[in-house]
Amino acid sequence: MTDSQETLLQKIQEQGDLVRKLKAAKESSEKIKEEVSKLLALKAQLGSEDAAPQKFVLKTAKGTRDYNPQQMTIRNNVLQKIITVFKRHGAECIDTPVFELKEVLTGKYGEDSKLIYDLKDQGGEILSLRYDLTVPLARYLAMNKINTLKRYHIAKVYRRDNPAMTRGRYREFYQCDFDIAGQYDLMVPDAECLKVVTEILDALDIGKYVLKVNHRRLLDGMFEACGVSADMFRSTCSTIDKLDKSTWDEVRTEMINEKGVTPDAADRIGEYVRLNGSIELADKLLQDEKLSKSKGAVEGLEGIKLLLNYCELLGIKDKILFDLSLARGLDYYTGVIYEAVLTQPIKIGNEDQTIGSIAGGGRYDNLVGMFDSKNKQVPCVGVSIGVERVFSVLEAKLAAGDISVRTSDVDVYVASAQKNFLDERMKICAELWNAGIKTEQSYKKNPKMLNQLQHCEENGIPLAVILGESELKRGLVKIRNISTRQEEEVPRENLVQELKSKIELLDIKEMNGPLAK
Repeated sequence: MTDSQETLLQKIQEQGDLVRKLKAAKESSEKIKEEVSKLLALKAQLGSEDAAPQKFVLKTAKGTRDYNPQQMTIRNNVLQKIITVFKRHGAECIDTPVFELKEVLTGKYGEDSKLIYDLKDQGGEILSLRYDLTVPLARYLAMNKINTLKRYHIAKVYRRDNPAMTRGRYREFYQCDFDIAGQYDLMVPDAECLKVVTEILDALDIGKYVLKVNHRRLLDGMFEACGVSADMFRSTCSTIDKLDKSTWDEVRTEMINEKGVTPDAADRIGEYVRLNGSIELADKLLQDEKLSKSKGAVEGLEGIKLLLNYCELLGIKDKILFDLSLARGLDYYTGVIYEAVLTQPIKIGNEDQTIGSIAGGGRYDNLVGMFDSKNKQVPCVGVSIGVERVFSVLEAKLAAGDISVRTSDVDVYVASAQKNFLDERMKICAELWNAGIKTEQSYKKNPKMLNQLQHCEENGIPLAVILGESELKRGLVKIRNISTRQEEEVPRENLVQELKSKIELLDIKEMNGPLAK
């Protein structure tokens, strides 16, 4: 028995004696209950110390994962392409805390609020992990009294959702957001957001896509025209948002049985949400007997027409589809909403995989005002790229052997053909590093030549500097092209310049490019 256990037993005995004395003295039940509670707590401590150690299963938490060097190489390459587009459009980068005051997040996500991760009380502040990057942006703008900002933000967010790991749905995942805040003319920044999405999806080149657009004012007007009461707009909208995953019959049943929409109203909604098209559809709907009587619907349709005109000017009209079934369930959207969807299954190995939505966003003009003491509004519009789905597609292609990945950027490996060349190798490595050349060597004093060359082949290192006794005596070193196996002797003093020239001529594959045949 350990000293700590003996001390604990002594405390238990003393506490037991105290409880018995209190009972004998017929003290108040509250006092006895309080001391009994302390006795039970002490006994619980003893039980935990006596318990045999339980088997510990080493794993990541549900809905999370680790990323190996190949996966991180794919991720970094994808994010770099996205950042390039963001910067092309003049966006600046910000960051916000991974957790926020719970009241900052409460009431912003509709039915999805139940997916927010709440943290235990940490010294008086009730906190939650951020659910997205949009609400923290609104808090940032209001707190710092910022009226105009074009920003991008790439960071992890957290949702207590049911994960589907193979389809890129996790509890911890990256969001990749681009937003324009400020009072500007109607649909000008909104159209640029759509342009940003097309540039990113074209750069990633993972499949054909369409950008669906709709308008929240049109949706509200549609619900009004169909006989849905105003207090049911948001919940009805959340149900319509499920049309990309559920059939119309399933959505109709939920609207009637769970949301209280009448069967007649649901059927009228069904007539509209089946419609999609372009500017001609907007013109047709403006003549619709029911919708034309709704101020919100008319406002939404006029906005959609203007947006589609701007999209034509930006050269992306052929990638845009006006779709009345698009709803997007988040409460904070107030104007145009959009979603990018891959139109064809992705070929991965011998299988076709359906990916679906890969980007989404919209206008939210009232969110910043919720955090301002004077309710000062800063209109905003933005888009979030579903990078996790992009990652899952590319990782699956990697596993199927459809793409290859070079996890290291090293261009030169310093090798030695004979023993006792560690000092010389280290000098050359230092010289190449100082010249900005990505270089590595073996950490063994006398590595075997075959192992050194094999390391180059396995890690995609294109060039090797090979040191030999006879060459060094003549003031020369060999440069070997790993893929062609050609070797060339160059003067030792010209090594840096020779390597830089050869590196410029190398045709190194993109990190998520096609596998070489």
